[in-house]
Amino acid sequence: MPRTVLRNDQWNRIKDLLPGKSSDCGVTAKDNRKFLEAVLWIARTGAPWRDLPNSFGNWHRVYVRYNRWCHKGTWRDIFEELSKDKDLEYLMVDGSIARVHQHGAPKKQLKMMRPLANQEVV
Repeated sequence: MPRTVLRNDQWNRIKDLLPGKSSDCGVTAKDNRKFLEAVLWIARTGAPWRDLPNSFGNWHRVYVRYNRWCHKGTWRDIFEELSKDKDLEYLMVDGSIARVHQHGAPKKQLKMMRPLANQEVV
């Protein structure tokens, strides 16, 4: 498995915020920490979901779970808790870090010269 990003003290602070605990109704999550590491691997490398290493599990299932957590607001709760760390207090992301897919850029408009209406043709 690739190197872990989440420290043990960070994990201990957020593990009770995550869905899928044995006390929650519904399905109990197999390994929330492994899932978090998978999402952090994607964020750190900028790789597409399909390139997620097999050691993290099926990329599509990881993506579906990530998407569910987005809709539930789980990521907001995690970020609010982890942003209390002094080293993450001033984290910024700019265009040199976050890459845009080639089809995500705006389409270039070609400017065509139009003939003026008042010109006479001889």
